Parts: sequence; structure tokens; C-alpha cells
Amino acid sequence: MPALSKLTDEQLLDMRMCDLKLSIRGTPLQKRIEQLNQELASRGLNFRPHCWLSDDWFSPDDIPGIAIPFYLANPRLARLERKQLLEVEGGTQAWCMKILRHEAGHAIDTAFRIRRKARYRELFGRPSEPYPDYYQPTPSSRDYVLNLDMWYAQAHPLEDFAETFAVWLRPGTRWRTRYRDWPAIKKLEFVDEFMKSIAGQPPLVQNRRTIDSVGRIRRTLRTHYRRKRKHYGVDYPSIYDVDLCKLFSSEEAHRRNVTAAAFLSQIRNELRTIVAHWTGEYTYTIDQVIQEMIERCRELNLRLGGAIDQVKRDAMILVAVRTTSFLHEGRHRVAM
Repeated sequence: MPALSKLTDEQLLDMRMCDLKLSIRGTPLQKRIEQLNQELASRGLNFRPHCWLSDDWFSPDDIPGIAIPFYLANPRLARLERKQLLEVEGGTQAWCMKILRHEAGHAIDTAFRIRRKARYRELFGRPSEPYPDYYQPTPSSRDYVLNLDMWYAQAHPLEDFAETFAVWLRPGTRWRTRYRDWPAIKKLEFVDEFMKSIAGQPPLVQNRRTIDSVGRIRRTLRTHYRRKRKHYGVDYPSIYDVDLCKLFSSEEAHRRNVTAAAFLSQIRNELRTIVAHWTGEYTYTIDQVIQEMIERCRELNLRLGGAIDQVKRDAMILVAVRTTSFLHEGRHRVAM
């Protein structure tokens, strides 16, 4: 069989996952897992979650380990992932470490049965609460820490704990200062106290099983992506389409111009600062709106078509309007 790098998208999509013959060893993932283990060791924790490749990020119930999506083990598959879903979740060093710390939070919760503690339920909520298909975050809330995008700590009590652990674990986080005036500080203090109490202790649960290992998944990549695109609504028109198509151009005459995605990325810091001044919203909230616009511009293959100064002003107005309208009027749902 030819190397994956030599296959077309159509050839890859017809392959079964189990036939990809992927491994973590020798990839950037190996070094990132090693970094995670070093961070855990630096905190005095005698816990190293085992990791394996699967079809998505997750940490199973009753198994203190981490499943990592297959596409991160091969750059050709990462490119296919971007084409199919518009982004590569965990595709950069920083993003991957954020997710690994988050999943390590789930894994250590399982390993030491932390969710059984009364204080856990008091601070984070009932772990048995059903998982929603979608959640509707409150961007202004200070009851939750900020680690992954889209205010993910608000999705479910278990995600709240995992996000809090991730913030606590990250080197140089200065969480005591960052969250000093936030109600979320109580959650971080609980994590800090509990982790100190188990320093050096072996995990209570040491199950090393794997679930849905990529080598055992027999469905094709085509079926995999069809399901994921449906779940995340990738094939449906975005709320931004009409405005973005007015702001930028898809005309042949502008095909050599800078892409709209690149332009928005270049002025991202300026957009955040000015829109925050106009609206009084958190820059984190505004950044989520900008990121969604960038991803949609990339899919629509839009390019700069007008004068830079005018497009920049109009982009600022659009970000401000979308931030207030779609995040604070109850119309912004996030798929789990």
C-alpha cells in the first residue's frame, strides 16, 4: 500500500481507520505526552494516564486514560481533517497541550474517584447529570475557568472539573492572581488542596484498557466525516455567510488578493481591543466570534476585495454586532 502522503483525498476517504496503521511513537504526540507527564510529576502526582489513538478526544468512564484523535499522528491526515471539518482540533503545540491537560483532568478524576467527594458535587454539580447534545454558554460568567474555547467548562460538571484541573496544571498559570476575584477561585483551591493530599500516592483505579482504538475501528474515513459534519453542522449555512460575503469577495478578479481568513488573523488583536472598548465585552468572548468568522471565511474561500481601511472598519462593526447579538440573546448553541 502506498504511503498516506501519496494518496488523494478520495482514496483516503475510502480507507478504513484500522488500515491506516498509525502509531503515537515517533510523532510530535509522543513529545507532548511526555510533556504532560513531566507536568504531572512536577506537581508531585504519581499518575501517568495511558494514551492511545482513536476517532476523537475522550477519556472513558472507569478508564484513567486518554484517547487521542488519529489525524494528529500523521500530517496528511491532519490536512484531510482541516478540509473536512475546517479545523484540526489540537493541531498546534499549545492547543494540543490544553486538550491533553483537560483530558488528564478526566483521567485523574477517574483514577482517584474524586467525583465521589461531597465538596466536588458542591462546587461543580452532579457528575451524573446527563450530557447535552448542545450547551448554551454565558460568556460573562466568572463561575468557570477559561482553558478550551467556547467556554467549555460550562458544558457539564465533569467538563467543569477537567477544565479547572487543566488551568491548575499548566506551568506558569498564576491562577491565584488570574482568578482572584472570580467565584471560580473556589474550584481551583479545591483542586489544589486535593492534589496536594494525594501527592505521591498510587491511583485507586489502574485500569489500562483502551476503548475504540483506531486499529479496531472498521468504518471508513468517509463515513466518519459524514457523521461528524452532520453533528457539527459543517454542511449548513453559517449565521455569518451573508455578512461575510458582503464584506469580502469570492469574485475571480480578486483571486490573487490576500484571503479573508489571513486578513482577519492579521488584524485579530486590533479587532479584539477595539470591539472590547466599544462593547465592554471580555476579549475572550470577542476572540471566539473572530475565530468562527475566520473559519467560515476559509471554507467560503473569500478574499479581500475592497480598500483595507474600509474593510477593517466594517469588520469591527460586524464583530461587535455578532458578539452582542448571537452570544447574549440566547441564540448561540455549541455542539458537544
